[in-house]
Amino acid sequence: MNELNLKEQLELKILKLSEAIWENKVRNPEITKWLSNFATNTDITHCEQIHALYLLSNFMYFGNKEIRELLKSIYRDKIKNPLMQQIRKENGNTKNFALIKEKYDKALKETRFLGLGNPSESGTHLLYFFRQENGLTKNLFINTHDILNIKKRVSGNLLDREISLKDPNIKRYIFLDDICGSGSQAISYSEDLLKEIHNIDPSIEVSYFSIISTSHGLRNIKSRTAFKHVDCIFELDESYKCFSDNSRYYEGVEKKGISKQFTHEFCLRYGLQFFNGYDSLGFNDGQLLIGFSHNIPDNTLPIFWHEKSWAPIFKRYSKVY
Repeated sequence: MNELNLKEQLELKILKLSEAIWENKVRNPEITKWLSNFATNTDITHCEQIHALYLLSNFMYFGNKEIRELLKSIYRDKIKNPLMQQIRKENGNTKNFALIKEKYDKALKETRFLGLGNPSESGTHLLYFFRQENGLTKNLFINTHDILNIKKRVSGNLLDREISLKDPNIKRYIFLDDICGSGSQAISYSEDLLKEIHNIDPSIEVSYFSIISTSHGLRNIKSRTAFKHVDCIFELDESYKCFSDNSRYYEGVEKKGISKQFTHEFCLRYGLQFFNGYDSLGFNDGQLLIGFSHNIPDNTLPIFWHEKSWAPIFKRYSKVY
């Protein structure tokens, strides 16, 4: 298969994906501009443009429709069904649906949903869709500052704090997130908050659920936080890490001239122009090929989204501190 045929096939596949799933975010002009970042070569095995197109053809993009469906799955599979099963078990495995519903409604009133991060970040952005798709009332959603009352007073030269729960009737807090890569954000964000909550009432359940998570990220959060439940809908094992030893993206493609080693080399070379060391292939060496309609995670390869002296194929909205 020659270079032209393979390039045409990859571009056609990408355009079909864009039309069917990617909400038309990628079209011919965007592809052409993005490819201008990369070197070309008549030899497929050394053509950066062909290899970049191959990566793009394997990109997993989650549009609004898919995100809404996944948020319904979080509520149904990670929250509602387990809670109803718990209610049944606590009531002698009853099949009395009216009783189960009554107790579930009470449990739901004692639950609050939050986004991970401050109100401008992606975790909280998802709450609007989550509430709509699952028919939940607005009063079940709060910000983190709605959990604790903190009163400060000066005693001599010391600053004393009195901490209490704003609503002691709440039995569970559930944090939602779009993606968990390394787990570092969930760990740093929740450390002090969970400690304060459990110091006041150890029986309160605090859970963390994401749409997508790496296996590594889930393990980190489970081992390093006090969340009672940590789970996701779509778990990414090591095969989703683009250049891992068991990467799913390079099985049987060598005969087409696609080389993992060559792709790794130029992605790393360009990545090192953007970031130092461990973040050159995505935050904390993420190496992911993933994006959402509302943003592109920084765990994804930077060649897709970096903007400085580079033409990205997807727009990423970085945090501004």
